[in-house]
Amino acid sequence: MQIMQHVPPRSDPAYDRLYKIRPVIDHFGAKFAQAYVLGREVAVDESLIAFKGKLSFRQYIPSKRARYGVKMYKICESTSGYTYKFHVYEGRDSRIEPPECPPTLGVSGKLVWDLMYPLLDKGYHLYVYNFYTSIPLYQALYARSTFACGTVRKNHRGLPTHPLQVPIPRGETRALTSGNLLLVRYKDKRDVLMLSTIHSNSTTPVSVRGNTATVLKPDCIVDYNRYMGGVDLSHQVLQPYNAMRKTRAWYKKVAVYMVQVAMYNTFVLSRCAGSTGTFLQFYEAVLKDLIFSDRERAGRSTSGIGGARIVPGQHFPGVVPHTGKKGRTQKRCRVCHRRGIRKDTTTQCDTCPDHPGLCVIGCFRKYHTSMEF
Repeated sequence: MQIMQHVPPRSDPAYDRLYKIRPVIDHFGAKFAQAYVLGREVAVDESLIAFKGKLSFRQYIPSKRARYGVKMYKICESTSGYTYKFHVYEGRDSRIEPPECPPTLGVSGKLVWDLMYPLLDKGYHLYVYNFYTSIPLYQALYARSTFACGTVRKNHRGLPTHPLQVPIPRGETRALTSGNLLLVRYKDKRDVLMLSTIHSNSTTPVSVRGNTATVLKPDCIVDYNRYMGGVDLSHQVLQPYNAMRKTRAWYKKVAVYMVQVAMYNTFVLSRCAGSTGTFLQFYEAVLKDLIFSDRERAGRSTSGIGGARIVPGQHFPGVVPHTGKKGRTQKRCRVCHRRGIRKDTTTQCDTCPDHPGLCVIGCFRKYHTSMEF
């Protein structure tokens, strides 16, 4: 109720449609940018958070698997999929006014400028698809030492019409240059048009799937196919462990999605720090650290991602191995010793790394289920 009292009415120009999760958005947005330095190649694309309920800014994108939901624009590192900055779509009537933005840019250009603004003047290579490609945007980015490459529609404003209408055979390439802009037309099954301020008119031999032959493809197309999938890379890793559940509260889904993105970003940081293992192993280790308290953590295994002391169904009793010095080998019961009782037992836990001695009746269960024993 306190939050509702501080929210302006819907008729107020300062009304924020994302006020319910604005603190979460601001927190993750700041942390993502502070924690990591991106590589040279970055990509701008959009994600769709599945939601079919009533929402004024719900989007329909038939090319996405969810089709209906909340749209989020993201800029990611192409090689790792690290999400550096994001913007949640709030509706057609929302206005984006990024700093130092040229007045010639349209809505899509302003969106890309807003995402790229912290990276300007640093020599980054940006890859986008045809929705964001525009000649004014590429020229404005080039003036700020930022280079771009992406697909472009044939009817895009400013492109020459006659060279694009002349038929060319399959596998052939045509190129036009104008200052720092390069327009490439490559004939595959259909025409592929690329606009770039990164590449020159050069080609690279590329093998054909299911054939030993090679074809010459323009470098801009080869690099676009290599670096444009940064956003999809994080989706592919997160999809098997999707934590989304059906709910009428759209903001809960957005918050859960952002937590999952933060989890993947943390995984990328751990790999940069030298950590090994799969994303699933990292996921389980983080969840265990979040669930168990510091005192429980002290009793955990020291063997990396190994099992915790308090994990139901993962500990089994065994007999203390015979040492040969006496007929029956015993160990001091750890629980009884903690209580000040001197008691030896022939039973130990075979799952725990240090194999503690534990009485079968009472002590074994208490040691593996209680924070205090």
